[in-house]
Amino acid sequence: MNILEVKPSGYCRGVALALSKVRNAIKDYPDQPIYIIGMIVHNRYIVDAFRMHNVITLDDSRLSKAELVDQIESGVVIFTAHGIADEVKQKALDKGLTVIDATCDYVLKTHEIIKEHLKQGYTVFYIGKNRHPESEAALSISDDIILITGCEDIAHIDCDNSRILVTTQTTMSIFETRDIITAITEKFPQAEIAEEICDATKRRQQAVADLKDIDTLIVVGDPKSNNTNQLARMGLKSGIKKVLRIETAKDLENLTFDETERIAVASGASTPKVLTDNVISYLQDGNTDYLKVDLSSIIRFL
Repeated sequence: MNILEVKPSGYCRGVALALSKVRNAIKDYPDQPIYIIGMIVHNRYIVDAFRMHNVITLDDSRLSKAELVDQIESGVVIFTAHGIADEVKQKALDKGLTVIDATCDYVLKTHEIIKEHLKQGYTVFYIGKNRHPESEAALSISDDIILITGCEDIAHIDCDNSRILVTTQTTMSIFETRDIITAITEKFPQAEIAEEICDATKRRQQAVADLKDIDTLIVVGDPKSNNTNQLARMGLKSGIKKVLRIETAKDLENLTFDETERIAVASGASTPKVLTDNVISYLQDGNTDYLKVDLSSIIRFL
């Protein structure tokens, strides 16, 4: 079979920065408990690897971020790459916790754009995924932000403000977002666009969209990773016959591939490179050693 690794792969800048902040916290606060509110990035193997260093991830969809902070009595609290509401960060500070904000620079830029336009009297339309932590952080800025998850939402929006800003979650599909923006501007021609999909997401999606003569696309990443899910959708939209969403090479164990099959392997921006490498190596030689996830190897590449 012919195997192609889709580039870029490995961590994006925002993920790498968030992971470095956790590593530094482990080094700088060896005698204090360290908590992360939510998954530092959307990959459970990274969460498990940090747990080996006694870093505790508090992630419960039934509880708000503020309620998770309430569970911490002392120590260090890290807020994830997806962003955090100002009031939640302030609550942690008021409790006397050491606060480390690992919010991605692209997310922070989006927040700044939203805040500046709200000050100028704009209504903000935010294209994003419902209940995603990045969307939740952006929506926490103001009640004057309207979440749009798809074109179908636009028909239900009543807005007579002459000043509308449209912006986006950083990990959305570049093509789906384009369709939503087109639909918005048809109904609200006065809308100004500040599309904030990050460069790493764009490059990965475009790389998948540009694939030619591929029979199967394998996308490696966590099910909670929106940028990973978007890569799989991009493959289907591009006409690739078979698209597999997997976490590790273990998910391929009971599958067979034709010797003439042309396979592309893509990965999300929060997928450890070692997991993608294991998938490619397993496809190449079938060695079952690559089916195992060695957390120590994850740690080495954090």
